[in-house]
Amino acid sequence: MAMSSVSLHSRSLIRCEIAEPSGKPAPMGQKTRYKDSIFDRAFMSLFARKMENATGRASKKTGYDGFVDVSRGVLQGRNPVEQRALVREVLLSIMPPGAPETFRKLFPPTKWACEFNAAITVPFFQWLVGPCERFEVEVNGVKQKSGVKILKCRYLENSNCVGMCVNMCKIPTQDFFTNDFGLPLTMTPNFEDMSCEMIYGLQPTSLEEDPALKQPCLQLCPTSATTAVCTKLQQEY
Repeated sequence: MAMSSVSLHSRSLIRCEIAEPSGKPAPMGQKTRYKDSIFDRAFMSLFARKMENATGRASKKTGYDGFVDVSRGVLQGRNPVEQRALVREVLLSIMPPGAPETFRKLFPPTKWACEFNAAITVPFFQWLVGPCERFEVEVNGVKQKSGVKILKCRYLENSNCVGMCVNMCKIPTQDFFTNDFGLPLTMTPNFEDMSCEMIYGLQPTSLEEDPALKQPCLQLCPTSATTAVCTKLQQEY
């Protein structure tokens, strides 16, 4: 019993947990409460600091709110292409020199590599996107457990912005894995329930055909517009 208690305590120190009584993400329209571990807060601080360095804009907010606030500054004065390029720079700045080349050698686009990356996404990225789980998919006729279902994306839930989801997360992450790491990744956000599916090994569709770039603003978006497509997506791809 004592060992079990210690194990649970240790896990809470290193892993993000939902603080809702149900243990599940809050219903749509409500913001999910989280109990962030020291490691979660360290990652938030690292990413926020890197974005502050890249944009020259700091935030007075702390924790996840500060991370989202700093990332919102990336949108200011930049078109979508520039925003995605800046996110790539931030990702590269966090990694050691030569990381993409090393990743390509360690994880060529095989079934094993896709499943392994899906497996590590679940525990290590919950601080960013909230709870997620692996599921089986079929890629090029091969069944593999390389899908990750984000139950209710923490980033989208806190930003309430289609443009930030697409330009700051979906497209930069797809491009980084597909082009820099050489491991195809497709992310498909569901703006109705704020869930998202990540499929490692699946080549992303072209931006011209991607339905995510044709989405209207969310109702709770702080800069919501009445246009058919989110104004942050209407500029050049």
